[in-house]
Amino acid sequence: MKGKKKVPVSPYAMLRKSAKSSQPNPWARLLFALTGMLFAMLVVLVPEPTWQTLIDKLTATTSLSPLEPEYVYSLMVDAGSTGSRIHVYQFKSVDATLEFHDEVLFKQTIPGLSAYDPVSAAKSLDVLLDAAVEAVPKHQQAWTPVAIKATAGLRLLGQEQSEAILDAVYDRLSQRYPFRIVGGRQHGVTIMDGKDEAVYAWITVNSLLSRLGTNETAAIFDLGGGSTQIVFEPAHWDQSLQTTTSEQHRFVLNHDGHAHTLYQHSYLGYGLMEARKLVHQRLLENALDPQEQRHHPCLPHGLAWTHKDDAFLGIGHLEDCKAVIDDILNKDAQCHVSPCSFDGVHQPTLATAFPTGPIFIFSYFFDRTQPLGLPAQFKLPQLESLMTSVCSGDYLASVLDPDLRFELLDRPEWCLDLTYIYRLLSFGYEIPSDRPIQVAKKIDGIETGWCL
Repeated sequence: MKGKKKVPVSPYAMLRKSAKSSQPNPWARLLFALTGMLFAMLVVLVPEPTWQTLIDKLTATTSLSPLEPEYVYSLMVDAGSTGSRIHVYQFKSVDATLEFHDEVLFKQTIPGLSAYDPVSAAKSLDVLLDAAVEAVPKHQQAWTPVAIKATAGLRLLGQEQSEAILDAVYDRLSQRYPFRIVGGRQHGVTIMDGKDEAVYAWITVNSLLSRLGTNETAAIFDLGGGSTQIVFEPAHWDQSLQTTTSEQHRFVLNHDGHAHTLYQHSYLGYGLMEARKLVHQRLLENALDPQEQRHHPCLPHGLAWTHKDDAFLGIGHLEDCKAVIDDILNKDAQCHVSPCSFDGVHQPTLATAFPTGPIFIFSYFFDRTQPLGLPAQFKLPQLESLMTSVCSGDYLASVLDPDLRFELLDRPEWCLDLTYIYRLLSFGYEIPSDRPIQVAKKIDGIETGWCL
């Protein structure tokens, strides 16, 4: 989507605060503003000496254009658990500041990096980076910043394997492509912390909604393949809860003199694909005879289905399906600082701590509901009705669209996925049933998520 928009958050202002002694030329300031947008998490989360060192290296090594071009570009690769996506953003330079202009390229590939050996993982990104080479003018490629940020897939893989993959990705990117990896291997090709992923998704959404700096920001809920995130700005923080446990969920963001004190948490292992695994594993554990075909309450009645080497027979029993999902959400886990959401994690109750603000959900929340016709704004009883219809088979009988009918028949996990999404929102996060929920893939033509 084209249009004149100022960069929603001013990372350059934060960068300038961290580097008062640096006085780069005007084009350098543009570059720093752009790279600051890409790596704002470094400004906020990395200790100041480390960030200052990075700035010094940028100032010393970046090849700058003698002329300020009308447009500049930035590249961000979101290496998720189920696939990798590249965003190529275009900015218009106006009086040594940047105005967001367009997302000139969005492209994705599957599967994610964690599905490959290191060399193959690096090669899997070629289709994205080759497209970026075509999208960015050749004379600007050498100073166009790029970052590759991996999320839950590599977090779950383990340090040794994930580092080997990232090393291979960095080597191929630096040797084969002209773009500048700002921060090098340490900061430019790395695993994003769950906290960063959550908070920067909140910043993106609230920036696109023009709610940063206001007293009513939006709550965001993200569902990836490997993790799920929640971020919102509580109406108040109970002073009695100033403990280590509650403080680890607090994130203070200053924007134009307005301090947003956020609650955030990233649940590793509770993304949609990981939840499927947890459900299958729980059914295996509960099977009376491990040698026999197991009944699966979340699959259509009569469907014979194999997961890895384990055979299941679908029985289509919604109440039993909900019971298994409630079990994996682990609501009975010890809650050290109440109130808690699920898995023993402290979370202020949304009904009282966030009583009126808008709620946005995206990623798999969108992908698994919108093809089935759930409205862009809905309440949980509407999602429950859709879940019940799909799980009973009634929905399939009413589908006239041949492509959608094929999709439902080809993916037996539709009932499982919808039930998990419904129980996660209603039972896990405890969103009140009367609250409007917005489900979105894009806002003003820009992808929701942490990248912008």
